[in-house]
Amino acid sequence: MAGDRWVAAAVELAQRLPSRPLLLEDGPMQALTSPGSLVTVAGAVLTVIGSIAYLGDNANLSLPTIFYGIPILLGGLALKSSELPPANRLSRPQTFRSLRELPESEPLRKLLADVTRWRYGQKAHLESSLEALKLWDEDEPPQLESVEECDCEGAYGLRLTFACRGVAFARWQERQDRLGRFFGPELRAELTQLSAGKFRLDLLPAASPTDA
Repeated sequence: MAGDRWVAAAVELAQRLPSRPLLLEDGPMQALTSPGSLVTVAGAVLTVIGSIAYLGDNANLSLPTIFYGIPILLGGLALKSSELPPANRLSRPQTFRSLRELPESEPLRKLLADVTRWRYGQKAHLESSLEALKLWDEDEPPQLESVEECDCEGAYGLRLTFACRGVAFARWQERQDRLGRFFGPELRAELTQLSAGKFRLDLLPAASPTDA
């Protein structure tokens, strides 16, 4: 029972740990600094220290470190098995900062923050949103691969690249009108098929400032 409590605590800790947005050039090294990896490493270090102390007849050090280390290690491994990495962020955070911080950019700003963080226990980014839009497949859900910010004539927009998986591009086209309104007021959605199994969803202001 105590071990289960520590595993649950490790899961909660990983969810609260801040993570830097993932950039395309970060590559696989970013996985080493995920919350799940940090919890796993912490548990492994405590377990190794406790084992060495036990072999050295240092009971005062070995018992606490092994008692805490093994459950934390198991919790970290459980997190790694359900880890969903952030979508690749193609634009650098400082490039569109002024547009991103505009009051009217809040819906897309929150969306960007949501898809550029580590997730646990989810099959895909935007899982609940895709379910609500009826763009979900339980066995092969669409996978968000990258996100890019853009300047739409002085307004803020996002470009999201998806792998279709079990949801055909035609189904996205059927819901194109609803997509923009779903993610925020005064937004429109544009869909572009990039290949047989990949497409881009552009979330743009319904009317640019110059059109107002």
